[in-house]
Amino acid sequence: MKVTKINDIEKFFGVVDSCKGKVELVTGEGDRLNLKSKLSQYVSLANIFSDGTIDELEIVAYEPEDIDKLVNFMVNA
Repeated sequence: MKVTKINDIEKFFGVVDSCKGKVELVTGEGDRLNLKSKLSQYVSLANIFSDGTIDELEIVAYEPEDIDKLVNFMVNA
């Protein structure tokens, strides 16, 4: 799923951390990084986080309830 306009990074990571299954960031090269790993969160987003917002990410969640959490975050953010 494409996720756009993330303004509250801490809240986004809070949602990711609350997910029960894997949540992965898909890089432009097609690599998949585990977003539940704090190291991956900092390393991967340091490269795309420049002005306080993240314009677009492609993320993959495997559990239906995790997808619902992420969609709910995007709708209510």
